[in-house]
Amino acid sequence: MRVPLSWLREYVDLPATETGRDVQAKLIPAGLEVETVEQLGAGLTGPLVVGKVLTIEELTEFKKPIRFCTVDVGQANGTGEPQEIICGARNFAEGDKVVVALPGAVLPGDFRIAERKTYGRVSRGMICSGDELGMGDDGSHGIIVLPPELEIGIDATKLLELYDEVLDIAVTPDRGYCLSMRGIARETAIAYGLPLRDPALLDVPAPNSYGYPIQVADPIGCDRFTARTVVGVTPEARTPIWMQRRLQKAGMRTVSLAVDITNYVMLELGQPLHAYDRTRLDGPIGVRRAAAGETITTLDGVKRVLDSGDLLITDSSGPIGLAGVMGGAHTEIADPVTDPETGIVTGTTEVVIEAAHFDAISIARTARRHKLASEASRRFERGVDPQAAAAAAQRCVDLLVLLAGGTAEAGVTEIVAPSAPRTVTMPANHPDKVAGVDYGRETVVRRLQEIGCDVYGQDELVVTVPSWRPDLFVPNDLAEEVIRLEGYENLPSTLPKPPAGRGLTERQRTHRRVGRALAGAGYVEALNYPFIGAQVFDQLGLDADDARRRVVTLVNPLSDEEPALRTTLLPGLLGALRRNDGRGSHDLALFETGLVFRPGDQPGVAVRLPVDRRPTDEEIAGVNAALPAQPRRVAVVLAGAREQAGWWGKGRPSDWADAIQAARTVAAEAGVELIVSADQHAPWHPGRCAAFHVVVDGEQVLVGHGGELHPRVVKALGLPDRTCAMELDLDLVEKANEGPLKAPSISSFPVATQDVALVVDAAVPTTTVEAALRDGAGELLESIRLFDVYTSDQLGEGKKSLAYALKFRATDRTLTVDEASAARDAAVALAADRTGAVLRGA
Repeated sequence: MRVPLSWLREYVDLPATETGRDVQAKLIPAGLEVETVEQLGAGLTGPLVVGKVLTIEELTEFKKPIRFCTVDVGQANGTGEPQEIICGARNFAEGDKVVVALPGAVLPGDFRIAERKTYGRVSRGMICSGDELGMGDDGSHGIIVLPPELEIGIDATKLLELYDEVLDIAVTPDRGYCLSMRGIARETAIAYGLPLRDPALLDVPAPNSYGYPIQVADPIGCDRFTARTVVGVTPEARTPIWMQRRLQKAGMRTVSLAVDITNYVMLELGQPLHAYDRTRLDGPIGVRRAAAGETITTLDGVKRVLDSGDLLITDSSGPIGLAGVMGGAHTEIADPVTDPETGIVTGTTEVVIEAAHFDAISIARTARRHKLASEASRRFERGVDPQAAAAAAQRCVDLLVLLAGGTAEAGVTEIVAPSAPRTVTMPANHPDKVAGVDYGRETVVRRLQEIGCDVYGQDELVVTVPSWRPDLFVPNDLAEEVIRLEGYENLPSTLPKPPAGRGLTERQRTHRRVGRALAGAGYVEALNYPFIGAQVFDQLGLDADDARRRVVTLVNPLSDEEPALRTTLLPGLLGALRRNDGRGSHDLALFETGLVFRPGDQPGVAVRLPVDRRPTDEEIAGVNAALPAQPRRVAVVLAGAREQAGWWGKGRPSDWADAIQAARTVAAEAGVELIVSADQHAPWHPGRCAAFHVVVDGEQVLVGHGGELHPRVVKALGLPDRTCAMELDLDLVEKANEGPLKAPSISSFPVATQDVALVVDAAVPTTTVEAALRDGAGELLESIRLFDVYTSDQLGEGKKSLAYALKFRATDRTLTVDEASAARDAAVALAADRTGAVLRGA
């Protein structure tokens, strides 16, 4: 909502020295999001005057049409002589009144006006358009043509109200009453402690039986409908400059006088209106639901197929408007047309004004169904004051009579569905308890009365909510109003005091350790939306019966392309990797920890929990039972260089071993030994895929996979070549933990190192050989490290050599050479028994 400060001053007597910034500083603490204060006319200086075009000479010797004009500016130029001006615009004629910037003026953007020779003539000024003055386009896309009755030579800056301040306010959905000058003025008056001149306080005639006939078939969708008629409207009547400028400052363009008046009243009172050409109406105006398949052509020229839930405005010919959203093209106000022979102007002379109140939910659904957001729907779906309809219609009638020379017919139609004002009962000290501040009954009552409530009672207050506040339902709503008006900044700051001995759970500590460890290993955390589409499963190459294809589908997804909850973290991470690679970051290592969602065999339906009491344990358990399984997972993706090249070396690309090492890092932080074995599992490359197991209650449990992605997956997802990934079930990894992490014991005795090179079949995994060596070496083994893999024809076809460094250490003595050699021999013997390994060179 754009609020011109000059317009706001009509309803609140702000101090003359108060600026837009000052008003902003008052409204923000009251809960209004004043985003910016725009300074209109900044950088604009005169002389800027009204002139009359005397002559126009067409200069045809140039590539584009140029006009040499003489303009009468009166005594504004100091001589009284006509001003000679070069202009390229063609939307004005001799005798028109225009805005002239004389030499010495400065227009917005530091555009200085001076006498200069151009197109072979001397131009002494400039005929201005709205854009050049910072006003925005008025719809003419050219020079501003002023009303003919204006005096020549007067100051145009005052006439056009070029100097002003506009507050741009982001109105939240619960504050719909602030989508009007009336609502903003009320908040400003409260903030300054000043009286409000309510523009809705008008003398409105009582309804009678001879107004325009109205038939409301759906009183739930439309609980109030007011119709007024004005005849004898002058078709050629123009919107006055003051109204045009207010509409422009509020962000709306001018259309015609009748339409501009309805828009002006909507901005002023917050009540959307619609004007019909009575001669185009066929019979009574009706309000009903649409029949499926009905059509209507709206004011934007689009033919729309209607839904049975759409609320319509109709006449005997059928739909003439989408109620609360947009009118129909058939009954719109006609543009004035001048007969070229007689000079007679024809157009709309009889106007029917509609001021109605529609159901907010119905209007919101219609606007979204047709993707047709309008100023009217924006207000109706946030809540419009139903009591303002009659006043808005009267205000519209008054302006049509005043500005268009019309005559108001005596007939007044008003259809109202019976309703009672909403009341809320609240203890007088309830706001005190909510805020932790002793406001007292007097302050509570005063603040509620300021927002328009009627308050009765002493210790127990009975509050009647004003019609323009549909957001006030319960005592907490009223408490919020008291607290915000008293100032959120005045609430005491009190730090919570948790009971001693509590902190993060073991699960939370594990998750944090995992995140820190991966970040320390060079990975960057990427947080992704938990939504996926079914097409990603085909791109990942998952089998038709893969459990990851069973998803939980959302009823109201943010995007129709991703309507389901993720069953794996990989699609989001791979999408982030693809976006970053496409933007020039080619060396990537990303990780994410988060929940995935796995539906059960029988999808449950959660019961609606009560809000007036704490749900029972059984009710909570029922809700939890209906939820899908939500295991927490950790995943990494890698592409590009893992180690950068430089003076220290050539660097190396990331590969499947890095993905597996990331899984080892996660398991180490959880205090769990990870068992790695070769596997085939989509979406990984069948020859470069590892399965990860842990031991839970004495049994090996699969917890994830890692390795290099399949080339077909890489191509389908548009990923860099040789992209690698890993995903682990953190919850299962944690279950394998046998308790809190234990600090390693450090021996002061020296280490004994033994190297061993074993020849095995090329198909034997290195992890299997390593496990055999570890088991055979016994308790003296401190660590084992693979430092070389060698293949050669000398070893034999299908053979490879694995070289390990084994470190032995005792906690109570220095090991002898014989002890270390015996442990090494035992390790080699077990490896030979399990894997067929042979000592190289033996």
